[in-house]
Parts: sequence; structure tokens; C-alpha cells
Amino acid sequence: MTEQSVKHSGKSRIFVPVLPLVFFLVIGVFLGIGLFLDPSLIPSPLIGKDVPEFKLPPVKGRKLGLESADLRKGEVSIVNVFASWCVSCLEEHPLLMRLGKLDTVQLHGLNYKDKPDAAAGWLDKYGDPYKRTGADIKGLVAIDWGVYGVPETFVIDKQGKIAYKVIGPVNEKILKETLLPLIEKLNKAPDEKISEAEVKSGT
Repeated sequence: MTEQSVKHSGKSRIFVPVLPLVFFLVIGVFLGIGLFLDPSLIPSPLIGKDVPEFKLPPVKGRKLGLESADLRKGEVSIVNVFASWCVSCLEEHPLLMRLGKLDTVQLHGLNYKDKPDAAAGWLDKYGDPYKRTGADIKGLVAIDWGVYGVPETFVIDKQGKIAYKVIGPVNEKILKETLLPLIEKLNKAPDEKISEAEVKSGT
């Protein structure tokens, strides 16, 4: 073996162990970035599209279930994804109770992976702001809606298209600066498609 071939072989032995290290470093960087991303800033691919086709029975003790046809009746509506086991859902609930009293929007609830008795008891205890509720016990409908977790809130225009999505609990700022102005705009301009970017810019 020549001196040149010995040197080449040595370089190969050094290069091969480095590849897994580089791979794990790259994966680590992406995972680290993901930990610091604000999930509320993740855009929904469903904005501007028709609501998914679905039909759900009502939460136990309620009479009206929820289906896609209920969101295509020429009214601005909101679908709030909630669960009795969700701590953040209780945080936003007082605001939803206020929102449910407005005559400018129909507020509906999508109950996510909940036990029937627990969901019914939660609404009985804290108040039921929803006109209709859908019991998505297996969470399959929520998948079609692109739900990351609970709570999430969708604004639906008069044509049954998703106009906006809130990831996480609705707070006073989101309600006053985003949801209420958007509801007003959708009611005044039923044929106008409003993107998520337009809502955030206030145009």
C-alpha cells in the first residue's frame, strides 16, 4: 500500500463518523426552532375554502347537533373547538358567553374527544353559549378541520367558507381587535373574500 492510499483511507474513516453527527445536529436545530414557534402564527391551509363536510350529534343533553349544512345558511358563524378537560377553554369561556349573546353571529361548539357526561356537565356548570354543538368523540372531524389542539376558533362567512382561525384561547384583545371587526365586515360584505393577511393588517 502506497503512502497516498494510506492517507486516503484515513480520510474516509474520519468522514464516515461525521455524517451521523451532522444529521443529528440538523434535526436538533429544526426541533429547537419548533419549540419556540408560536402556534397561533401557523397559517391554516383552509382559509378561503369551504368548511369540511361533516355531521355530528349534539353534546349530551342538547337538542341541536352540528353539520356542515348549518354553516351555509347565509349567516356569519363561529365554530369554537372545546373540551371539558381543556384548561384554556375555561379561560376563554366568559368571552364566548358574551359572544354568544350577539345577534350578528351564530356561535357553535365542536366538542373534541370528550366524554359525553363530562362535556354536558361542563356546559351545565359554566354556561352554554352555543346555538348548536357537535360531539366529535373520536376527533375525526377535527382532523378534517386541521385542528392542532384545543381551543381553536374558526370564523365562517355567509357562503360557508373559513375566513379566519384563532389557535389557542380567545382573549379580550383578539375579540375586540380581530373577531368583532371581522364579523362586522363579513356581515356588510357577504360576497367579499377576506384573507387572514387582510384581517391582521386591518384592511
